[in-house]
Formats: sequence, C-alpha cells, structure tokens
Amino acid sequence: MKNYDVVIIGAGAAGLMCAMTAGQRGRKVLILDHAERAGKKILISGGGSCNFTNLYLDSDHYISANPHFCKSALSRFSQHDFISLVEKHNVSFQQRQLGQLFCNGNSVEILDLLLEECRISGVKILNRCTIKKIEEGNCFTIMTNSENYIAKSLVIATGGLSMPTIGATGFGYEIAEQFGLNIQSREPGLVPLTFSKDDLKNFSDLSGISIDADVFCNGQSFREALLFTHRGVSGPAVLQISNYWQPGDEVIINLLPDINLTETIKQWQKQRPKMELKNLIGELLTRRLAHRWLELWYHNKPVNQYNEKEINEVADIFHVWRIRPSGTEGYKVAEVTRGGVDTDDLSSKTFEARKTKGLYFIGEVVDVTGWLGGYNLQWAWSSGYCAGQFV
Repeated sequence: MKNYDVVIIGAGAAGLMCAMTAGQRGRKVLILDHAERAGKKILISGGGSCNFTNLYLDSDHYISANPHFCKSALSRFSQHDFISLVEKHNVSFQQRQLGQLFCNGNSVEILDLLLEECRISGVKILNRCTIKKIEEGNCFTIMTNSENYIAKSLVIATGGLSMPTIGATGFGYEIAEQFGLNIQSREPGLVPLTFSKDDLKNFSDLSGISIDADVFCNGQSFREALLFTHRGVSGPAVLQISNYWQPGDEVIINLLPDINLTETIKQWQKQRPKMELKNLIGELLTRRLAHRWLELWYHNKPVNQYNEKEINEVADIFHVWRIRPSGTEGYKVAEVTRGGVDTDDLSSKTFEARKTKGLYFIGEVVDVTGWLGGYNLQWAWSSGYCAGQFV
C-alpha cells in the first residue's frame, strides 16, 4: 500500500483547488479520478471560455438548506483571490454582463493553471482510477482497480449528478451514506423547463426564438434571455429560475419587461391608428410571437378599434404569461445538482464531517448550489481552498 497525507477523490475544480492548497502546506497529496483527464467540467464551462467567477459574489446567490453555511468559505477565499491567481498565470479575461468573468482565450487556461499549481506543489494525479472500497481505521484505506492507498485525510470532491455524459455519478453521495451523513434531496439545477402537453402543442414550433424577459417563481425573479426550445423554455433566465422551481409550481413570464404595453397601445391609437395590433407588437417582440399570442388568447384588429378594457386585457397576456412546466430536461443537460451532502453534518470552517475525523466533502457534492454566472465554480474554489488549509 502507498501512503499519503491526503487522498482526494475527484479531479474537478474543487478537488484540484484543495490539492494545490494542501500541497503548498507541504502535504503529500494524491488525486484519484475515474475520468481519462482532469477538469472535464471546467473545460465546458462558459461555452468553452470558462466563466470562472463573478465580481458580485454574495451568499444570497446560493441555495442551501442552511443559507449561512457558504458565508465562511466565500469570505476566506473570495472572487478576488481567484482573480489574483488568474493574473499570476497571465490569463487574460473579460467582464461580461452581471459581473461574469470569462477567459479571453478558452477554459484550458484555467485548467492548466490549476494543474501547474498542483505540479509545483508536488500533487500526484491518477486518472482512469476506479474506487472499489473505502475502509476506515486509524487512517483511510482506499482500494482501487490498480493499487490500494492509505491516507490520514480523505476528501470527497466527486461533484453531483449533472452531466452524466462527461462522467458524473452519485459516488460521492454513496460515500457520504457509508459514513452516516445525511443527504438533502437532489434535483437537477440550472436546467431547462419542459412544457405541459397543451403548451407543447401551442409553442414547440417557436423553437429557436430568443427574447429578453422577466421570469418569476416562488418569490424570485430573473431578467435575462429566454429561449424557446422544441420541448419547453431555456436560456439564462429560465436556468436561473429552475433552481427555485418545484414540480407543480407556476412560472410567470413578462415578455415585455421594459414596456408598459397599455400606454404603448394608447400611443399607437393616436400615431398609427390603422395598423393591426399583431404587427405593432411584432415590432417589439417578433412577428411569430406576437401573432401566436393573439391567435391563442385574443383577437387581432386595427389598433384604433380596441377599447380600454381590451387594451388592458391584451397587455396582461404579454406581461403575465403563466405556464406550469411538466418538469425539467433532467441531469443530462443540468449544469449543477441542487441538494447534496447535508451541511449540518459538515464544519463550515474546515468541511470535515462532524461524525468522522479526517473525512471532508467539498464542491458540488455538498448542498450548496449557486446561480448561473460563475458562482458554482467560485464555490468549488472557495470550498476546496478552505478544506485544503486543514487536511
């Protein structure tokens, strides 16, 4: 058997950050991962440009059964700390909307800097490694398809269930259950929503249309792009609201968030009285959307023929579109897993399991889920760094 101070299972964002941090403290670190290469989810982040953090980091941008759990880690390793690391490696980046930071190049640059820091710190990474069994004694014994390893500290950084096509599994939750930790209910997060049967019939042919919209559910709202798909709705606004949606919930969408349609129609009555309403609204949205909405819920005629009651009713169908999604597109396309290892069973300072000395859980496997826009990678950096200080 080979001995290490720390064995980390999972060579993703959290695992690599934990490894380099522990290595910098002089710890002898081994990362084990079943994939053929490290950091596969990092590589597809941000459409390949890696949305590696967000300038407007706040604990309110995270969901957890314990909303306070993330605060300690985010304060001890902030977005500015990771930006400093990026600048140290001369990776050029840009700020996009809502404080999102992306590489000017591609995601490989972020993965490379993590791998380089691990190399400098003496971290060993073993890919294509399958964990057969984990036993606890004075140390942890990790039995694999190749060799067995002994470690004083064992870190679980296996991620969640999202994106199984790149290797995601529920292995981290199985380890948590083996050691008696509670698991909060898991659901696909940051995921497209699917239409009900009737809505699918009415809207599936609008696939490909993208508009700016306000999307509301359960007291939360997001103003970003909404995209119609063959099966439902997607786009940043919908992915964001999916973290707050539960089966059976209604989602309300304002298709014209910057416009008071009631007042606009009244202006049209004075300025363009003979124009048909569907064509005028089509100038604000798209012709296909405007025509479909009026076909389904109202009647189209020249704008000067609408009375005040009708104007208010027309405005309502565009400002308050109500849908009750049938579900989500699932883990296959979900960006994250909502839920996970119960934070009540972990130290918010060290990420060590309260019931098992030397066992740590970090990253997506933990019940902390961030908004779209770099927040989940920042959680990986922060939780990985903090655990790396104590393993």
